Amino acid sequence: MNKALVALFASLIVLTAPARADENPAVVDALSGYLDFAEYGSSLIWPEQIPADDWKKVFIVDTRDAAQFEKEHIPGAVNIEWRQAVARRAELPRDRMVVVYCNSGSLSAQAVFALRLLGYDNVKVLQDGFEGWKKKGGFEAYARASQPAGH
Repeated sequence: MNKALVALFASLIVLTAPARADENPAVVDALSGYLDFAEYGSSLIWPEQIPADDWKKVFIVDTRDAAQFEKEHIPGAVNIEWRQAVARRAELPRDRMVVVYCNSGSLSAQAVFALRLLGYDNVKVLQDGFEGWKKKGGFEAYARASQPAGH
């Protein structure tokens, strides 16, 4: 019985230990190269930076789960959950701006970071996400802005 408890305890330690992966030099080089040349704000866009008519030219991606998308989303958006952005990247156009959003911008930022590392320079995070878009006036945020966008 004592050996069984020791084995169980050892198994629990192994299972609960944090996973650690060895660094992959190619990944480190790609990340460093991207970050060395990334301009502040180059992957961000605020709702008030997009005039109402320009929204028709933007490919909009809602990265929230399907239930949230079904409940409410930016009109014209397609639903690609943030974890699927890389796997479904072939669905994204390369010839126009792609604006990606979630509720606040944090999960969509992860998707955009991965896509930009893969060379999708036309992909931007909607700063403040869906909630910010609604709060700032949706498609009318540009017209309603009291100061120039860009923060």
